[in-house]
Amino acid sequence: MKKINNPFPPDKNPCFGCSKSNIHGLQLEFHEDGDELVSIWEPQLEFQGFHNILHGGIQATIMDEIASWTIFVKEKTAGVTSSMNVKYNKPLYLNNGMITTRCRILDRQKRIITLETKMFDTKGEVCSQAEIKYFTYPLNLAKKKFLYPGAEEFLDIS
Repeated sequence: MKKINNPFPPDKNPCFGCSKSNIHGLQLEFHEDGDELVSIWEPQLEFQGFHNILHGGIQATIMDEIASWTIFVKEKTAGVTSSMNVKYNKPLYLNNGMITTRCRILDRQKRIITLETKMFDTKGEVCSQAEIKYFTYPLNLAKKKFLYPGAEEFLDIS
């Protein structure tokens, strides 16, 4: 797996999903694994919903965030979530260690990209999944209005 850089300046990026400067956020990191992006994350107690279960809204947030990063890296632009259909298959427990989320592109129709995300527990079982439709912007607009830094900024050069 290849690490993906977070090129957004921490002091100007308070993103709940990916910013290291947001102490209340998820502080997600991403890796490229073939045609997928992957995030491996350890849930904390403050993200609990029902007793010892990762809150469903947090699960949806993680899946939405990795979809965005998949657009950044694989489509080399920015966009916004158009729709998201989440399925919760089984509880995702907080005390069972690291959670792995994977995202891949299923389809491209002009500027609408369909993505599939899956969240796995430590046993490798799919606990939740989502199909997300993303509306993407032309590169010049992504750079101007959404501060997209360019695909090369996400590459790990170390």
